[in-house]
Amino acid sequence: MVFPKPSSESDLFLYSNFASPYARDSLPRFSMPENSMPKEVAYQNIHDELQLDAIPKLNLASFVTTSMEEECNKLIMESINKNYVDMDEYPATTDLHNRCVNMIARLFHAEIEENENAVGAGTVGSSEAIMLAGLAFKKKWHNKRKAEGKAYDKPNLVTGSNVQVCWEKFARYFEVELREVEVREGYYVMDPAKAVELVDENTICVAAILGSTYNGEFEDVKLLNDLLLQKNKQTGWDTPIHVDAASGGFIAPFLYPELEWDFRLPLVKSINVSGHKYGLVYAGIGWVIWRSKEDLPEDLVFHINYLGADQPTFTLNFSKGSSQIIAQYYQLIRLGQEGYRSIMENCRENAMVLKENLEKSGRFSILSKDNGVPVVAFCLKDRSQYDEYKISEMLRRHGWIVPAYPMPPAAQHVNVLRVVIRAEFSRTLAQRLVFDIYNVMHELDKLHPPKVINNIKEENKGLVESGVKNTVLDAHREIIAHESNKRQKIMAA
Repeated sequence: MVFPKPSSESDLFLYSNFASPYARDSLPRFSMPENSMPKEVAYQNIHDELQLDAIPKLNLASFVTTSMEEECNKLIMESINKNYVDMDEYPATTDLHNRCVNMIARLFHAEIEENENAVGAGTVGSSEAIMLAGLAFKKKWHNKRKAEGKAYDKPNLVTGSNVQVCWEKFARYFEVELREVEVREGYYVMDPAKAVELVDENTICVAAILGSTYNGEFEDVKLLNDLLLQKNKQTGWDTPIHVDAASGGFIAPFLYPELEWDFRLPLVKSINVSGHKYGLVYAGIGWVIWRSKEDLPEDLVFHINYLGADQPTFTLNFSKGSSQIIAQYYQLIRLGQEGYRSIMENCRENAMVLKENLEKSGRFSILSKDNGVPVVAFCLKDRSQYDEYKISEMLRRHGWIVPAYPMPPAAQHVNVLRVVIRAEFSRTLAQRLVFDIYNVMHELDKLHPPKVINNIKEENKGLVESGVKNTVLDAHREIIAHESNKRQKIMAA
């Protein structure tokens, strides 16, 4: 590569700082530039523009991990130039992938022997994992119907209306009718009984969510399994279940080990989970696990010669990086079950701190559940002065990204604010968020006073009695005192 030569030695210095001519030019937006620029200038300009992005740790809209240990970051950089698809060239990486599949499958109670390899695949996220699982269900249903001499042109899939958009993509891309169970106010997940009512002989599977995107709630997979078993027995069908555990798959095994949602239930044939959510890896890794080889049709699987042995592969992507697979293996062996359990417990406790302090304000209704993904979803009790979108907008001024959005159809008149508590969200940040929410409410109350006030003194008295603080400072003091009392009780125990 040829770079333009500077006209003098002094230009060598100027090219690398803000005194250079490049500081007066905008970066190209639409067409590739004719000339090259010094690497320092390219870096500095891009770096500066990216400062306009939000701080990832304060992005409470996202489930995706934003922080990993330095040792893992080093492994990521050391393997960033490895293409995972080159299995013959990178056999050690392929082996780490297979180890992850085996560990996750056993975490989900797959029916495999002690030294038997599990059936699964690493993906770029749960969206690809869901596409693969859906294709497997459709192909298996198709093959069965064809062998029986029955029509196979109208497959359908049953979900709740609270599913993530990737399920809608699957249905549209692969021509499957999507039958959605509508949620309702106060019940924001799929009703298992209503889901089973929608099942017919053309249903390729029923998809249950372990951790709703809207409020973090777990759907009742056990009840769905029991009801579907009864219907299958009555009709002679064998409609299976897929569990979308994108958010909850790395939470339930450690916080709720007795909860039956996985391969312990006979109709659960496949599970997807996001490694880049509570699997604690940066964005770009998901996993799909099948109960057994029989649940993944052989005609969907490609076979690669791997060190003289057969390596089956089933993906939508071809080339992809190895870094996230290696990072997932690092987390699994570095943290172990003890570490994951401790992190998930911390997330749950920090979520409870936020929830309890929001309830104390007297201004919010909590729509999330205590048992589920550590998410706090809440809405205003009184929206006559301002709404949840205004609170979200004001919190951005403090650096926080807290999304406001409507619930799914049939409950879309309910707007919610949602805070995702991730591993890197500390107790200090939880307390600061509460402080800033109180601050925002105080500001909005001044900007949007009630339209009719008969007696200001009586109104203020009522606010204090209902738990709303007159000053942000009072609220902050109470939070600190509450946490201090809890620590003293623990130490005294």
